[in-house]
Amino acid sequence: MIDFSNKNTIFWDFDGVIIDSEVIRVNGFKEVLQKFPASEVEKLIDYHIANGGISRYVKFRYFFEEIRNEKISNEQIQNLANDFSRIMLKNLQDKNLLIPESVNFIKQHYDKLQMFIVSGSDQEELRNLCSALGIAQYFKEIFGSPTAKPQLVSNLLSLYNLDSENCLLIGDSINDYDAAKENGMHFYGYNNSSLKNTGKGYIESFEEIL
Repeated sequence: MIDFSNKNTIFWDFDGVIIDSEVIRVNGFKEVLQKFPASEVEKLIDYHIANGGISRYVKFRYFFEEIRNEKISNEQIQNLANDFSRIMLKNLQDKNLLIPESVNFIKQHYDKLQMFIVSGSDQEELRNLCSALGIAQYFKEIFGSPTAKPQLVSNLLSLYNLDSENCLLIGDSINDYDAAKENGMHFYGYNNSSLKNTGKGYIESFEEIL
């Protein structure tokens, strides 16, 4: 059994932990970048999958500057991110995409544990999605990109005067682990077996948590 009894605060990643959004996000990148060669877009998809928790702003910049060797302005990046966000808001407002055991755990414990979302998803989009999906009320704050996740966690620790020893972060990517480690808090991997040897432990099922 995994023991959370000495913790009072949980930081949640969103994609892959609270919602099963991977296919929709992959298709979103393909749609936004459909005029570019498929082979280049596939390289971005590989980068996206390997770097969960990193914002779309970083990923679009990577596509142009690292894959295509092109300069791209901040305004162009923002336009691409806006197009991507419109697709996400259209396609992710489906409660069937929520991961039942995660959401059930959140509903059962939000009144005993402080809960925050820290995500690589765009912050405004994320907040709109959480409201549309009927889960926003379970979290004290919902934070997203373009601020990087380690800074989001640091900001919340400071804002709420939290002791990192009493906090943990649940995520599905190595970037989530890095954000937790950088801020001195425990990390539990979920929904990604490659994380089994990182952090404090790995959650096979939320039913195993005390």
